[in-house]
Amino acid sequence: MQVTQAVHKRSSIRAFTDQPVSNALIRELIEGASRAPSGGNVQPWQLYVLNEDAMTRFKQHVLEHPRREAPAYAIYPENLKEPYRSARFEVGEMMYALLEIPREDKAARLQRLAQNFQFFGAPAGFFCFIDQQMGPPQWSDLGMFLQTFMLLATEAGLATCAQEAWATKPQTVAEYVGAPPESMLFCGMAIGYEDTEAAVNSLKSNRFPVESFTTFMT
Repeated sequence: MQVTQAVHKRSSIRAFTDQPVSNALIRELIEGASRAPSGGNVQPWQLYVLNEDAMTRFKQHVLEHPRREAPAYAIYPENLKEPYRSARFEVGEMMYALLEIPREDKAARLQRLAQNFQFFGAPAGFFCFIDQQMGPPQWSDLGMFLQTFMLLATEAGLATCAQEAWATKPQTVAEYVGAPPESMLFCGMAIGYEDTEAAVNSLKSNRFPVESFTTFMT
């Protein structure tokens, strides 16, 4: 598979089969992703992989700790302005339309939201932490690492979903994985095989036209 093919094929998968993924394959993908660009070669990512029994126990741990927690960071800016607000709203409505959950069915939407915290049924995943000393430049390194991982996973026939939603449960996650207090949870990553019969996985988000965010200087 060429890089261009992987870029176009990759999407955020929100329904997985129970087909297992080996730790050996996950390790291989992580090792490959570690070649992602990193300013000053700092390599600020800290990963905790969940698979097999560890994943089963963690999902139960989440169900047993339904507490409200202070988020690790603000996932979206307060008073998100246009055109970003509309883009976020649009993709959410597209997803719920595929799930056939109307806006007025708040209970069903909350139930669906809770699936985030079961990794959408994925058999494996990891949590990405970063030392609290790090700033925005190192956060951008995380983004490049995560994207590289997801493209390599796509090449390997796997499906993924990067989940910033986990930033709303930093205490629950940190307690389970034993992360040191100076580490901050950035996101989770669901890893597995796509449930091709799930309608939600047909979601293809729109992208802004190049002309809207690119200026070719003359």
